[in-house]
Amino acid sequence: MDQHEVRVHKSEENLARKDQLAWKIAEVATDSVDVTPEVTDMVINRMIDNAAVATASLLRAPVIAARSQASAHPVSIGGSGSTIFGKTLDRRFSPEWAAWANGVAVRELDYHDTFLAADYSHPGDNIPPILAVAQHAGRTGADLVRGIATGYEIQIDLVKAICLHAHKIDHVAHLGPSAAAGIGTLLGLDTATIFQAIGQALHTTTATRQSRKGEISSWKAYAPAFAGKMAVEAVDRAMRGETSPTPIYEGEDGVIAWLLDGPDARYTVPLPAHGEAKTAILDSYTKEHSAEYQAQAWIDLARKLHHEHPELSDANGVEAIERIVIHTSHHTHFVIGSGANDPQKYDPSASRETLDHSIPYIFTVALQDGEWHHERSYSPERANRPDTVELWKKVTTEEDAEWTRRYHSLDPAEKAFGGRVEITMKDGSTIVDEIAVADAHPLGARPFAREQYIAKFRTLAEHVLDVEEIERFLDLVQRLPELDAEELVGLTVVAKHGLLSSVDNPEGLF
Repeated sequence: MDQHEVRVHKSEENLARKDQLAWKIAEVATDSVDVTPEVTDMVINRMIDNAAVATASLLRAPVIAARSQASAHPVSIGGSGSTIFGKTLDRRFSPEWAAWANGVAVRELDYHDTFLAADYSHPGDNIPPILAVAQHAGRTGADLVRGIATGYEIQIDLVKAICLHAHKIDHVAHLGPSAAAGIGTLLGLDTATIFQAIGQALHTTTATRQSRKGEISSWKAYAPAFAGKMAVEAVDRAMRGETSPTPIYEGEDGVIAWLLDGPDARYTVPLPAHGEAKTAILDSYTKEHSAEYQAQAWIDLARKLHHEHPELSDANGVEAIERIVIHTSHHTHFVIGSGANDPQKYDPSASRETLDHSIPYIFTVALQDGEWHHERSYSPERANRPDTVELWKKVTTEEDAEWTRRYHSLDPAEKAFGGRVEITMKDGSTIVDEIAVADAHPLGARPFAREQYIAKFRTLAEHVLDVEEIERFLDLVQRLPELDAEELVGLTVVAKHGLLSSVDNPEGLF
């Protein structure tokens, strides 16, 4: 990997284009190095993963609204159009709106892949916009694999180096540039065009993290879809010869100077050297459970404690517990733990989006039920159960310096997203246990492989897709590198007959 030093430059310094981070990213996007078999296999896995969680969300309100908006924008004149999850294969739509609808469907349940380092990310959010453009532009499966490999590479490399959340900037600010770069690779654009698209995509996708604070709204699912849509539009403008703010990262009125660490900031961004394979997707990990990634290991530990200590789960057990303290990383404590100081994280009437960012709630329900379900575990009836509310209020988090250090470790064998739990009983006895990574993590007790991705898809699609449709999609996606342009259009899922029409589409402007 090349290490690129990035700092703010005054306008009179005239930072050369070739020395700007956006240009370096564009050079990675135009490097035609072969995709490794391991990366190709993982791209297929993540295509399956995205389809699984999108399928499960087709009848959820934010997805219905996004699909309704996109349906008002049929295929444009510049290509063949793109498909939308749930709709029939013969229906095509404008690619930026297909990216929008599919991006919301993928993100709605907070149930797909993740990468955590200096910042946070769901790199699978790159797939909807890159796939939409691939379908519209008549590209092949091999082209799509190359584009997705770039999208993952750029997003993960940026997340390793540049922290957004410390300045309350939403993590999708890294997604706009990565998706634009991935689309550039897909289309075989030149470095200068991709450079302009990256700048425009970044400029339009910087927003605050209020979407993930307090009472969390449905915009949490829309934010990455918006970034993907902006990336498609940025590429379109750049292809027409339009330019972007430059230098977008390093300028004295640019992103780093005013939105991030300021005029004295310095970052070191790792990017593949020329001819080096783009393998960052292999550093990412998916979710077994529909919840914020930092909750994954805690769900697994709570399930374990449920079976090892069944006495904790009944009403008598709740009464016997004095308190539960989760010792964990800075992020888990301050973002989804009691350190956030969000009363909504303890509110039984809170939105699903809020509850999936509440580790006190998640740990409580998983401990009592010994399972986690993407719908049942968030239902109002479940959240309002009196014994659950009683126990929930006894759960707090504390930052532990060692778990924070491990969270930020660059050593994959040491990097961890868990911690230690101490359950103190009213009789003075304690139950103490810990977990480093989720069971589904590559270093966990049951790492996800193709078998698990397929099982996740089958489970989530069971009541949404016909059996024949499940098998059609799985057969097609596993042949991804061989697909021609016509076959690539089939990389979507078609809902059971009448399913989408069983719900009302909300009315708007379009």
